[in-house]
Amino acid sequence: MLIVASPIMLLTVIMIRLTSRGPVLYTQIRVGIDRRWNRTRALHERRREDLGGSQFTILKFRSMRVDAEINGQAVWAKKDDDRVTPIGTFMRKTRIDELPQLLNVIRGDMNMVGPRPERPSIFVRLREQIDEYPVRQRVKPGITGLAQVSNPYDSCLDDVRKKVYFDIQYMKRQSLGEDLRIMLKTIPVMVFRIGSQ
Repeated sequence: MLIVASPIMLLTVIMIRLTSRGPVLYTQIRVGIDRRWNRTRALHERRREDLGGSQFTILKFRSMRVDAEINGQAVWAKKDDDRVTPIGTFMRKTRIDELPQLLNVIRGDMNMVGPRPERPSIFVRLREQIDEYPVRQRVKPGITGLAQVSNPYDSCLDDVRKKVYFDIQYMKRQSLGEDLRIMLKTIPVMVFRIGSQ
């Protein structure tokens, strides 16, 4: 898929360079799989700081201004966000900004399909507000998922609750066939901008 996507990725790099100053790639720390779920004894272990899972650096094409977040503080994206660059709007609607995450898949941080990984500070808040939220960490996060093809971008806590429901439904029926079905459903989301802001 990385080979197939490489012409689109190269064109995206050129467009970002031509339309805004700053780096082409944007990196963030995200919360990945919590491997303690796989070890009964480890469930009773205590960490000095429980961040919900192993952390990794996610890769994205930069779709916002360089100064989009003051002091690196997490800010939830919103509809018609004025921090988004002109080419960034198109990238986000077509999900092209997610293509560098194919490298995260190759590195073993992510799967093609799974719950979307969240930033540690947002994860901690959502874990306190939604009881089932940490359950998502039992599997590797994904580039796409059942929640992403079933709902638009989340803009409030109720939207997140809906996505958690779909994430758990995916985990209950996870299989190669289910993954292929979700990947096929991702294509119209990208091409026709279904479920995007």
